[in-house]
Amino acid sequence: YFKRLVDKRVGTSKEGWMSTLRYLEAFSGGQIKFADLSEMFCNDFKEYLLTAKSTRTNKAKITTNSASIYFSKFKATLRQAYKDGFLQIDLNAKIDTIKLEETRRSFLTLDEVNTLINTECDNQIIKRAAIFSVFTGLRFSDIQKLKWSEVDHVEGVGYFINFKQKKTKGVESLPISEDAFNLLGPRKEHEANVFDGLYYSAYHNQYLAKWMGLAGITRNVTFHAFRHTFATLQLSLGTDIYTVSKLLGHRDLKTTQIYAKIVDQTKRTAANRIQLNISDWK
Repeated sequence: YFKRLVDKRVGTSKEGWMSTLRYLEAFSGGQIKFADLSEMFCNDFKEYLLTAKSTRTNKAKITTNSASIYFSKFKATLRQAYKDGFLQIDLNAKIDTIKLEETRRSFLTLDEVNTLINTECDNQIIKRAAIFSVFTGLRFSDIQKLKWSEVDHVEGVGYFINFKQKKTKGVESLPISEDAFNLLGPRKEHEANVFDGLYYSAYHNQYLAKWMGLAGITRNVTFHAFRHTFATLQLSLGTDIYTVSKLLGHRDLKTTQIYAKIVDQTKRTAANRIQLNISDWK
């Protein structure tokens, strides 16, 4: 039953489901019937995920957040099995999720972004796509598959991108600035990719790393940091969190609140930079 659900998935979502299946098979020995499922089994599987080794390296323990993602897919399977009549009780409702740990989100300052704009990059497509992500908050996957048919202009209003998010499958209508539109280059045929030749691989990431180095940015920066940069810059420049959440395509405001915490900490750090000797003040 689980395998049939896996087969219905596509893209990056399917990878997570396949990983969950591998851990479930390793835990159960590959032979588990619906009649064998219980709260104890589910909670034991949860504990197993929290201590399991990576199926890829068989050395490092999987992260808590990875375990949370895998267990959520297991719970989704229980929920669907109950709806389909394979389970007599809703086990999914009886077991708790694995709480996600907050992860540090890497982002760039406005000065760093401006420095990158004025720094040469050996791969112009990566550079244009990265700065476009800063302007729009789009993920790499959505920028990579963006077609000219999805780029619209309304006279007197401005430019829009109408697309389906690859990760969430949500249909979005995203307003973009004229500066962001100018990064797209000359318009091509309707179904052509806007960023034709944009790839993600260890080889292509070398261009990104070299570009960062030339700009004097020494910390590790992945492409996703540009989406984080969009969020933090919008919040720090005064855009309300609800609007930022909608621009990012988040389904839950709690996801966006992580960026608000980053901005608050950045403000606190800035406030503490002013150090004056007032110990002798009378």
